[in-house]
Amino acid sequence: MTQPQPSSPGGGASGGVQPTSGTGRPLARRLQARFFRVANVPMRTVLGLPFPTPLGRRLMLARIVGRKTGRVYRQPLSYVRDGDALLTPGGGKWKLNLRDDQPVTLRLRGRDVTARPEVVRDPDEIARLFALMAEQNPAVLRFAGIRDDEGRPDPDKLATAVRYGFTIVRWHLNPGP
Repeated sequence: MTQPQPSSPGGGASGGVQPTSGTGRPLARRLQARFFRVANVPMRTVLGLPFPTPLGRRLMLARIVGRKTGRVYRQPLSYVRDGDALLTPGGGKWKLNLRDDQPVTLRLRGRDVTARPEVVRDPDEIARLFALMAEQNPAVLRFAGIRDDEGRPDPDKLATAVRYGFTIVRWHLNPGP
């Protein structure tokens, strides 16, 4: 039986109270996760091509090695530029496999580059970076579910998401050869 509960981090695209199941995850988040499981299959193919594509302007493909299994995951991620770094919202479990000392290969605009991930956990810095990301790519607000009724970043929803583990990953690109 489902019952209404306060929404969890990000609260989904509609925010507010949503029906949940035994998992405790709001319906909107469960549906979004299911959608991305299907959509990420062709996204991996398109983002993995050896030339730039229109999707590559805001999406990249990260090659992340599982910290326990050693399995290689190819994770499509949205990004925005911040000087010499890239910023990615870290709302999924994929970020748990990142280590500061382990560079990650990113397929960025058709080219492989390596980058050192920095998982930002400071709530004030997350708020600052999230606002910067939303300014450059408003779709971040919709997908993260951290927006108010007018479509702006919602500080209360962001604070809740951070309490539940939402982070920002700052990718420090390694200089080319």
